[in-house]
Amino acid sequence: MEEIKVKKPFDWKKWAILVTLSLALAIIIIDGTVLNVSTANIIRDLNTDLKSIQWAITLYSLIIAALTITGGRLGDLFGRKRMFILGAVIFAIGSFITSVSPSIGILILGWSVIEGIGAALMLPATSALLVSTFHGRERGIAFGVWGGIAGAAAAFGPIVGGYLTTNYTWNWAFRINIVVAAVLILGSFLIKESRDQTHKPQLDIIGVILSSLGLASVVYGIIESSTYGWIKAKIPYVFAGNNYDLLGISITIYAVIFGLIILTAFLIWENAQEKAGNQPLLSLNLFRNRQFTSGIITTAALGLAQTGLVFAIPIFYQTVRGKDAFHTGLSLLPLSLSLLISAPLAGFLSSKFKPRTLIQIGIVLNFLGTIALYLALSVNADIKELALGQILFGAGFGMISAQITNLTLSAVTPKEIGEASGVNSMIRQLGSSLGSAIIGAVFLSTFISSFIVGVNQSTVLPDLLKSNLIIKVNEDSSSFQYGTAKNNQIPANIAADIKASADQGTVDGAKQSLVYVGGFVILTLLISFSLPDIKTAGKKQPGEPAVKGTH
Repeated sequence: MEEIKVKKPFDWKKWAILVTLSLALAIIIIDGTVLNVSTANIIRDLNTDLKSIQWAITLYSLIIAALTITGGRLGDLFGRKRMFILGAVIFAIGSFITSVSPSIGILILGWSVIEGIGAALMLPATSALLVSTFHGRERGIAFGVWGGIAGAAAAFGPIVGGYLTTNYTWNWAFRINIVVAAVLILGSFLIKESRDQTHKPQLDIIGVILSSLGLASVVYGIIESSTYGWIKAKIPYVFAGNNYDLLGISITIYAVIFGLIILTAFLIWENAQEKAGNQPLLSLNLFRNRQFTSGIITTAALGLAQTGLVFAIPIFYQTVRGKDAFHTGLSLLPLSLSLLISAPLAGFLSSKFKPRTLIQIGIVLNFLGTIALYLALSVNADIKELALGQILFGAGFGMISAQITNLTLSAVTPKEIGEASGVNSMIRQLGSSLGSAIIGAVFLSTFISSFIVGVNQSTVLPDLLKSNLIIKVNEDSSSFQYGTAKNNQIPANIAADIKASADQGTVDGAKQSLVYVGGFVILTLLISFSLPDIKTAGKKQPGEPAVKGTH
């Protein structure tokens, strides 16, 4: 007798869970863009300065990068759903404090510290809960949607933040997080609890301290490289109002070396804990898994390239084309829309193509997009000229982002999901930070050299003014990039000549940045060949234990 196949009914709860987890990732990403587009308003309202805003942004990144592994491990021990809810509550509390901040100190406490901790708890939980909820072909689709929403959040973040800041106040960009966090908590009731039930709940406190301190030091050094240089110090290191020469060497070297020493101590400690039969914060057996290790290395290289492009193009729109934050975000719509389409499409294609194939197609699209942007960039270029490059890059971005996470996390067992998610998130953060630092340094140095060439070649500028401009651009290039060096007493023809040199310098800086982005994309493609050439990334392997969970 022929077997009758019964079609399974549509499980709306699963997809409601997907929306909830994707929304959590989206608000974390969007929140990271608010200060970037609202800097001028916050400086005015809180009577602070740009340096304080930079510290707020830096500390937010540091806390998320340093605590994601810990957040993943806490989810393993005490329940990923529980940590997700706790993270949402903490994030909402931080958002409220930030939205009513009377000073920059309170803003840093609410946004950088409290929201950062909440984000570090939610981030690894989102991907871990996706893996425990979806399997096989559905997992590929789920990660496609998840990755698409994450990428779209990065692209739409400046639009949302710019719109709220322009039409209301920057405070509302944080108040909306409270409503979103409430939706996340309600949506979490649909999620089954998931945890590592094979070990007695315990937390490696020394491991937490060593990993947090080591990662914080490395990320701090990377971020500060744009100010103090990579090796040779551009300026003396400033700490607590005092200047330190540090033998003429940049604080970046000291911070990175110190961080690497602490991280080495962390690995030694974790290895000793594992050998002693204790439960470490991070099991080193995880890195013996080739699929997982090659996946996170590809993720790191990808972060270098993608962050670099998102850094360079908005600067061009704002400084050369004179767009405000809101309209800069609108100018990135070709990228965000193509990403929204390609990420879910890649999820559906995951049943027909191997994950590595989809990832490599996405990387090639990234490279073609980078070339198209490089060729289209000019002082007079606008959204029409840059649309093709953005579409290609966005399509590649969407195709890669979900597949690489799926391929990486599908390599580990259910009990390793929490710490694996934490490591994956941390690596992505470090790759992005390094990309911003390198591309930022390339952009800045190219801008300065190009601007100086333009000034020296000018037949309009007086020689004395040329000398003053060269000194000024070396001291503060941003005053020329963003037009804050305007002087109403300067004749219109001279002001126009200075602006022309600055615009050309910005274009040259952006194009040189794209050269490095292209190099990072090629590096990513080469690394991607180390990914396993398996058929399905989400398929349960024979003998693999089922994810243990309770309602």
